[in-house]
Amino acid sequence: MLTTLLFIAVLAIAVADWVAVAKGWKKIETIAKPMTMVLLFAYLALAGGFGATPLIYFGLGIFFSLAGDIFLMISYARFSNRWFLPGLAAFMLAHMAYIIGLNMPFGEPSPLWAIGIGIILAMTAGRILRRILAGVREKGLRRLVVPVMAYGMVITLMLLSAILTIYRVDWKTSASGLVSLGAILFYFSDIILAWNKFVKPVRNGRVMNMAAYHLGQIALIAGVVLQFAW
Repeated sequence: MLTTLLFIAVLAIAVADWVAVAKGWKKIETIAKPMTMVLLFAYLALAGGFGATPLIYFGLGIFFSLAGDIFLMISYARFSNRWFLPGLAAFMLAHMAYIIGLNMPFGEPSPLWAIGIGIILAMTAGRILRRILAGVREKGLRRLVVPVMAYGMVITLMLLSAILTIYRVDWKTSASGLVSLGAILFYFSDIILAWNKFVKPVRNGRVMNMAAYHLGQIALIAGVVLQFAW
């Protein structure tokens, strides 16, 4: 019962953040955005515990995501790229933690499926990343080229790790579906953020970014709780 109420609270605070972003309510956004991740961590701890090693890595992922949220909020509020790099680094660490968690224990998906999906994702990510990096250069932010490129590779690997759980016999179908959906939404949210920042403004881009981000994180954590909880 308590875990259900906590899950509802996560969704409610996330929606409050989206509304705050849409309305320009900065004070509410400043509270709701990090609070969503704090409550999601509490849900993970209560519903899943940390008895299974993969859940520890997902806890670390939430922690680094929270740090990234705070850094990016500061960067956005001050219209400065000074805090963007720390935010990027924090989210890269979050994705690395998720990659480790998704691959513990290391499964054995069909090599043919793994290679095929990997190629498709790499080609898609390459096209999107080239356009974003062109925008980074056009804005005179060449020092961000390598970090953004590295981040794009890491989040693509996280997405691949999530999708491949579908083909692993040790994963429940419902759990692998949730983590795959979550990874796709997380990936989509980062594309919107980067496109909005470096290429051209996206209509309602910040709201779409935050909605996809929160729903992605929630789906990921719900999936791993379903897979690894006591």
